[in-house]
Amino acid sequence: MGKAKAESAVQVVERWIVAALRNRKFFSLPELNQAIRELLARLNERPFRKRDGSRSSLFHSLEKPALAMLPAERFDMSQWSRATVNIDYHIAFDGNFYSVPYTLVQQVVEVRSTPTTVEIFHNGNRITSHLRSRGRGQAITQNEHRPRSHQAHLEWPPSRMVNWARSIGPNTAQLFERILNEKPHPEMGYRSCLGIIRLAQQYSAQRMEAAAERALLAQACRYQSVKSILKNSLDAVPLSPLQPGSPPLTHDNVRGAEYFDQGGRTSC
Repeated sequence: MGKAKAESAVQVVERWIVAALRNRKFFSLPELNQAIRELLARLNERPFRKRDGSRSSLFHSLEKPALAMLPAERFDMSQWSRATVNIDYHIAFDGNFYSVPYTLVQQVVEVRSTPTTVEIFHNGNRITSHLRSRGRGQAITQNEHRPRSHQAHLEWPPSRMVNWARSIGPNTAQLFERILNEKPHPEMGYRSCLGIIRLAQQYSAQRMEAAAERALLAQACRYQSVKSILKNSLDAVPLSPLQPGSPPLTHDNVRGAEYFDQGGRTSC
């Protein structure tokens, strides 16, 4: 029934507005809108044939009193998802990292995202919100989410990070340099470096050095790699020496370098 009434209303508009303007020329959009507005007002005031009143009187008596105020904020389409808080008190969302209070490490949180914001909830309560970043690999961090020790480390320049690592040993210093140099901005490597600094509170300098050496040889210059090496005591496993290259293959059907030095000619 509703669909039939809507189609009937479209037909009425086509007859009383579109058809009435079909032969007129307009030179601007405001001029066209003004002409439509005048015909629309005339159509709404036109009396019904089989009942009292008009479309305008019916709107003011029935529909207008039932209208509510528009919301104060524009409606945003939002999406919900879940994430686990990483050890660096950030969640990964849409290619970036957003901070939450550090007390929620390893907790599962709900993420409500809109085109402009990222809101994070825990147990139904909103704990923080961030402006949504459109970059990739960026860390969006609120300073109050960090533990006090991290807030102090935040003021360290990259050189101080490396100097701290040098106090452990040359391998750890080289590991820090590799982590910081591989990032577009050194600050993006701070999370891994801070994680390794925390590991140094649990393990001896000797073990940290051995783990850093193994991570460098394996090209695994990340906090998680160093943590895994120490957790599984791989730092105590002797490093395998590099295997010498295999001797060149000698065979009658294999041409040596001399063949190509002579331009592919062989003597008969």
